[in-house]
Amino acid sequence: MLRRTLNLGILAHVDAGKTTLTERLLYAAGVIDALGSVDAGSTQTDTLALEQQRGITIRSAVVSFPIDDVTVNLIDTPGHPDFIAEVERVLGVLDGAVLVISAVEGVQPQTPLLMRALQRLRVPTLLFVNKIDRGGADDGRVLREIGHRLTPAIVSIVGTRSLGTRAADFVPYDAADADFAARLADALAENDDALLAAYVEDETPLPYPRLREALAAQTARALVYPVLFGSAITGAGVRPLMSGIAELLPTAERDVDGSVSGRVFKIERGPAGEKIAYVRMLSGTVRTRDRLQFGCDRKEKVTAISVFGHGSGSERSSVSAGEIARLWGLGEIQVGDTVGELRSPASQHRFPPPTLESVVAPLNADDGHRLHVALAQLAEQDPLINVRQDDTRREISVSLYGEVQKEVIQATLANDFDLDVAFLETTPIYIERPTRTGEAIELLHAESNPFLATIGLRVDPAPSGSGVAFRLQVDPRSAPLYLYKTVESFTERMDHYIRQALQEGRFGWQVTDCLVTMTRCSYSIPDGPPSRRGPPSTAADFRKLTPLVLMQALERAGTVVCEPVVRVSLEIPTDSIGKVIPALARLGAAVETPSPQRELSTIETVLPAGRVHDLQRQLPGLTGGEGALESRFAGYEPVSGDQPARRRATP
Repeated sequence: MLRRTLNLGILAHVDAGKTTLTERLLYAAGVIDALGSVDAGSTQTDTLALEQQRGITIRSAVVSFPIDDVTVNLIDTPGHPDFIAEVERVLGVLDGAVLVISAVEGVQPQTPLLMRALQRLRVPTLLFVNKIDRGGADDGRVLREIGHRLTPAIVSIVGTRSLGTRAADFVPYDAADADFAARLADALAENDDALLAAYVEDETPLPYPRLREALAAQTARALVYPVLFGSAITGAGVRPLMSGIAELLPTAERDVDGSVSGRVFKIERGPAGEKIAYVRMLSGTVRTRDRLQFGCDRKEKVTAISVFGHGSGSERSSVSAGEIARLWGLGEIQVGDTVGELRSPASQHRFPPPTLESVVAPLNADDGHRLHVALAQLAEQDPLINVRQDDTRREISVSLYGEVQKEVIQATLANDFDLDVAFLETTPIYIERPTRTGEAIELLHAESNPFLATIGLRVDPAPSGSGVAFRLQVDPRSAPLYLYKTVESFTERMDHYIRQALQEGRFGWQVTDCLVTMTRCSYSIPDGPPSRRGPPSTAADFRKLTPLVLMQALERAGTVVCEPVVRVSLEIPTDSIGKVIPALARLGAAVETPSPQRELSTIETVLPAGRVHDLQRQLPGLTGGEGALESRFAGYEPVSGDQPARRRATP
């Protein structure tokens, strides 16, 4: 029997039971003989010492198990919001997902964020309501929350019994259940005109096999989201979930003979310090000793391959489309690199960027170099850590999502690198936006230009959230094609130089939301006309001149510093409104009119991202411990008053 492959993500808010469910699936599939425990630190996927100590997932992990003729590569992802970047890297390699929701806590703050990302990418998803054996479990309430806060396009395909007790279990629905068949037909007819016509016009019920076939088809197209109930601790409902995974989620396409294409979603270091790349193959086949192209025209030889297929993977001589493998020998590869040809658009950030940063300093002043090397290795695993070195102040700073991530970095440096460090105060990461159009040019052989090139650049403001765009607006004959081979390659490299230069603007912050246009270009050649005659220009001339011209253009355009803001939804006791609103005002929040209800009221507000931690700390005291906070990134807003600045790390 030809086996199919399904690359499956398990996602959830922290503590919803995601890692425990992964363990139960492996046990039910016969991959492990005994169940591990999150509390005991003995699960198959939380293998880092810190994960075992803290009982949370920090790094994504891959493990495989069979369901009938399907090999499932299961990727267990972090649930804590401080490690959302790890989830982002996984989303682009999935065929399907299981979103875990607690039957007690219901839809938690991280859950809508994950669901929106899955919907944007149209990842086929099953919803598994876990912990039905816990006191307070309520299937009706959770279904209403899912329909209201996640998506109305849900259909519960199992029922429950004995909720909140150790005997809690699922109740199977089948063709004999007329009410279930009617609910299923009603949900599916929303997206299928032929099914709707048959449902409305035919007095006899639709055949159950046809409904089940339509359910699989619509789930695969992310039009409907089946809901199942169970308990990862007791194993209740896990078998129906496994059946749903195999039946309702689509397996990977297998173009094994096509051109090589893959995506790197994780980097780790082996026992000897060697770099190991986790790759999802999209097309073609990679073999040991193949020279593999990745990134910007880099090539390296694959020295070893381990393919996931049963448990933690096994050594093989090749990996093909649809599979996930670990590759050795690619010393320069990075997270997010495309292996071979790009078969789909490069993934963009789907979650908010880090909004905080902190200076990290070694307690032993002689450990500065070792600290930089260690942080560089951590940035290989998580590029959004964004290690930034200020040589003038001899400081190193890192980008952060929150305090838990900071604590994890500190513990990792101590445990894995024998480095004791201290973090200084956490501060917001601002951005800069151009306020108007600015243009600059440096001419070849001009007294002000130390480099052998002519570059003219124009900077124009662009819509908020659009990022950075670059375009070439020069005669192709003026481009140094003897250096860059093609106009496309020259454009790609100039785009790279521009983005590097925009890491620090006039006030030291990253510049974004702009269009940069190259308006002039020329180079030096020994046998050229007098205006161009001289030693041949090099790529370094273009690389080094670009930031000088760009900064001149930015000075003329002007930039405004913007701070990250979040939209916060507070659910608080109505009698605590009088305490909460003044506290929000002190934090600089823009408070909207509260929506008072009988006992609980909702307050919507926007406040600087750096103040959310303060609000979280104050909320229990303001609300008698009964306040709940949900926040989501809301972009950047111009800073009023003095523009905050940080020292530029580059001249």
